[in-house]
Amino acid sequence: MGSNFAENHPVGYRFILQARDKGAKVIHIDPRFTRTSAMSTDYVPMRSGTDITFLGALINYMIQNDKYFKEYVVNYTNAPFIVREEFKDTEDLDGIFSGFDPEKKSYDNSSWAYEREELVVLEGEPANLSERLAKEKLQGRPKRDESLQHPRSVFQLMKKHYARYTPEMVEDICGTPKEDFLMVAEALATNSNPERTSSFCYAMGWTQHTYGVQCIRAGSILQGILGNMGRPGGGILALRGHANVQGATDLSTLWNSLPGYLDMPAKARNHETLEDFLRAQQRATGFWQNYPKYLVSLLKAWYGDAATPENDFGYDAIPKTLGNHSHYRMFEDAYNGIIKGMIIMGQNPAVGGQNASFHRKALANLDWLVVKDPFLIETATFWYEAPEITNGTVKIEDIGTEVFYMPSSVFAETEGSFTNTSRIIQTKEKAADPPGDCRSDIWFTYELGKRLKELYKDSTAKRDWGINNLTWDYEPDVNPRFKIQEPSEHKIIKEINGFDVATGAPLATFGALQDDGSTACGCWIYTGVLPEETVNRGASRKGDDYVALDWGFAWPANRRVLYNRASARPDGKPWSERKKYVWWDEAEKKWTGYDVPDFAATKAPDTPAVVGGIGLAAHSGSDPFLMLPDGVIQLFAPAGVTDGPLPTHYEPPDTPVASNLLHPKYTHSPTAVIFENIPNNKVHGANNPDYPFVITTYRVTEHHLSGAMTRWLPWLAELMPELFLEISPELAKDLGVDNKEFVTIETARGKIEARALVTKRMRPLKIDGKIVHTVGMPIHWGYSGGATGSVPNDLSAIVADPNVYIHSSKAFTCNVRKGRLPGGVA
Repeated sequence: MGSNFAENHPVGYRFILQARDKGAKVIHIDPRFTRTSAMSTDYVPMRSGTDITFLGALINYMIQNDKYFKEYVVNYTNAPFIVREEFKDTEDLDGIFSGFDPEKKSYDNSSWAYEREELVVLEGEPANLSERLAKEKLQGRPKRDESLQHPRSVFQLMKKHYARYTPEMVEDICGTPKEDFLMVAEALATNSNPERTSSFCYAMGWTQHTYGVQCIRAGSILQGILGNMGRPGGGILALRGHANVQGATDLSTLWNSLPGYLDMPAKARNHETLEDFLRAQQRATGFWQNYPKYLVSLLKAWYGDAATPENDFGYDAIPKTLGNHSHYRMFEDAYNGIIKGMIIMGQNPAVGGQNASFHRKALANLDWLVVKDPFLIETATFWYEAPEITNGTVKIEDIGTEVFYMPSSVFAETEGSFTNTSRIIQTKEKAADPPGDCRSDIWFTYELGKRLKELYKDSTAKRDWGINNLTWDYEPDVNPRFKIQEPSEHKIIKEINGFDVATGAPLATFGALQDDGSTACGCWIYTGVLPEETVNRGASRKGDDYVALDWGFAWPANRRVLYNRASARPDGKPWSERKKYVWWDEAEKKWTGYDVPDFAATKAPDTPAVVGGIGLAAHSGSDPFLMLPDGVIQLFAPAGVTDGPLPTHYEPPDTPVASNLLHPKYTHSPTAVIFENIPNNKVHGANNPDYPFVITTYRVTEHHLSGAMTRWLPWLAELMPELFLEISPELAKDLGVDNKEFVTIETARGKIEARALVTKRMRPLKIDGKIVHTVGMPIHWGYSGGATGSVPNDLSAIVADPNVYIHSSKAFTCNVRKGRLPGGVA
């Protein structure tokens, strides 16, 4: 659900096929019948953008029919926790939670908090900075009702919240036949118990919505009440791996994070000094109590001997965010002349960004632009090849942007590593030198850093302290096989892994990290990948038939299943022999199993939580989820999300229906981010007669993202040469369109053309008594390269999820008519 696994992750899908061949039930829930559907045991149709209704109804079904895993729920989730009396649910307030500010379109979440016991303060002085700050943040323990009957227990609030999410409501909102929904519900219930587990595999189909985070939350809640988290064969698999997406996220390509999922300091949040920042970020309980150790070690890795306690370990050199610097805000600033220049690597916003024509306008307002890519992609050629140029609405001489193109090598022409869907780090060797002037991204970045350091070496300005004191010694380990020498992979991975500052010895575990400057570490979750100077576990390739602990290195600590303490009962014994994975060895007095236990190694199951304790001492021996404050799954989120403690169905900003059937007063998410100041970015709203059809965008195996790595390759371009629009035979008949004829697709943001692919894979759905057609289009085309066509992303609006600012491209509306655009491609 939320993914086309076979199409977009075919290498990983082989494991699903192996499971299917052994009798596993594979259900694909999707708006389209895809390659994944064809290789599943069952296919279930669903209107794009209604995932939360479907998942919410599954939650309701499990509760109403007593199908949830009660012992797991009581012990391993916050279902027994009591929420404050001030809290009001969407069922009380007609579609919003308590704390909503309609002017700011945001929530004050104070009423979502737990009721707590009196705080017990333990005597004794803290041993270090981490402990001192943790004690300052300590609160009383949440009040509990393990009978789950208290009206303000999380369980009862959740039960009330989802009571109207019924099979009939799924049929009306999602268009899914009732019998199909019930088949899914029974299959999940049957396969979620001590003997069996079920898994969800999602990707962009869950994330690319104005409520994307809540889609994932809904899946997590369902898996939590079914007891599928932290157990083999269970959980939620976020399908990643493309272009090292997981590794890039781990190492913080996101604007608001530092490596290892530490937060960026913010100017508006009084993060002026290191202690200010750590005080704000510190967690009193759970493993995140070690936050100061990870940040101080990061600063030591970056600034070396110059980072001292007296100068806050160089903390001042980290830029403080001034607000929202996400992708779309950044391009809005470029359009408005605030940002003067950009360096773009591994991205093609001229066709890959939503409302792509706006991105091209923003690029045209820059003073300078550096594009580093293996090919002359659309972002490099927008100034002379874009649709606005070819149709005459913009003249080349009116674009003042100076564009510098830096030819790039491809992944096989450099050494490095990939971190895959399962968090497994796998290093790779260089196969060949790149041609001509092509250079790897790492070569370019390292050389740029060296030249900047040379440029600033005589500066005494405070603002230049960071660049002057940055540790930047990754000189190549010369390989005589190659003419072009790359920055040393070993030196880089050693810094990322972490080392003892005094001896230089690599660290074997993140448990060795300190907050006093004695350790350096570029990304704490990767510690252990290089446990010794000559041992790179990312290069290990010894497989086996099950957990394969000697194949690569999975962060953290080479654990393959996160929170695997939950694979055992509260008393430490396996839930069943069939699902035995990690358990307590009473004779050895330690946790053992087939995986690296994700728990304190010698903490017995009957260890009580220390009342008034900090860090892991605040958790008992039966609290498996050690990264979370209370050691249990948060079915109800008292903090951490901006748009509500429980996922709620809202319609996308463009929707074919007249209103939200569950909450008519709030058709769309009240916290959705609509970029109203961006030109030509109008949303369609509800039931707009000018745009009657749902459109969803997707990817195909033969191409990758904007096509930058595939449309220039003749073999792949030949396999998938033209942009197409999938439409059902019923819609084709209504439009008078034959297969392969051109159609024009239009939204308030733009018009494009494509070939019609008339196929039964697209099915009309009955939504609240009305027939709704969905059309589908891949995203990979643009105006440059070997296979060209209209830009699909010219159709979509820039609207976003309020938590992470991911865009919404999986469900919007459009019109389709027979024929080409006047003059051809826009």
